Amino acid sequence: MKYTEERQAIIDACLWLQDTGMVIGTWGNVSVRLDEETIMVTPSRIEYADLTPADMVIVDMAGNKVEGEHKPTSEMHVHRLIYAARPDVGAVVHCHPVYASAMCAAEHGIPVIFEEMSQMIGGEIPITAEYVNAGQHVRLGEVTAEALGDKNAVLIRNHAPVCVGRDLKEALTCSQVTEKAAKCYLALRGGVEITTIPEAMVKAERHRFLYSYGHEQ
Repeated sequence: MKYTEERQAIIDACLWLQDTGMVIGTWGNVSVRLDEETIMVTPSRIEYADLTPADMVIVDMAGNKVEGEHKPTSEMHVHRLIYAARPDVGAVVHCHPVYASAMCAAEHGIPVIFEEMSQMIGGEIPITAEYVNAGQHVRLGEVTAEALGDKNAVLIRNHAPVCVGRDLKEALTCSQVTEKAAKCYLALRGGVEITTIPEAMVKAERHRFLYSYGHEQ
C-alpha cells in the first residue's frame, strides 16, 4: 500500500479531533496533498474510531476518485479547490468546534486579537460571503476557497471552520488557534471594548513566523 505514513497521519489527526471535542460524529474531514495532481481525503460516513489506512481515498484536482474503496468525503470539493488556489497548502482540516462554529452564525469574521492569529492564521479569520445549502458541494468549495484567500483559516457561514497549513500539524494547530480566538472573542463581546492588532504588526509577525521563527539568537 502506498502512502502509509500519510494514511496514518490522517487517522491520527481524526482521532485527535475527536478526543479534543473538535468534531461530532462523522462531521468534519481531513486531507493532505500528495503531489501536484492528487490529494488524500477521509472517506464519507465512517466513524473516526473505525478508520483504517485502507479507508483513505485519493482524488485528483478535478474531483475524480483515483484510488479507494469508499466515496470521498462529501466536502471533498472544499479541499481540492483550496489546494488548487493555494500551492503553499499541504493539509486541510475541516472541524466543528463549538465556539468557532458559533462564530459561523455571526455577520463577520474574527478580528486579529492575539499574536498567534498573526503568526498562524496570517491575520483576521474571514467568513464566507454567502450561505450555501447542503448538497451544493462545488459551490461550497468555491465560496470557501475565495473567502480563505491567503489566510490559514476561514469560517463557513452557518456551518463550521476550515483550517489549512503547510502540513497536517500546522493545519491542526490553526484549528486550535481558531477555536481559542472564537471563544475569547465571544467572551469579550459581553460589553468589553476590544483592541485589535494593527495590520503592519500582523504582517511583521506573519513574516517572522514564516521565515525566522525558531532560528533567532
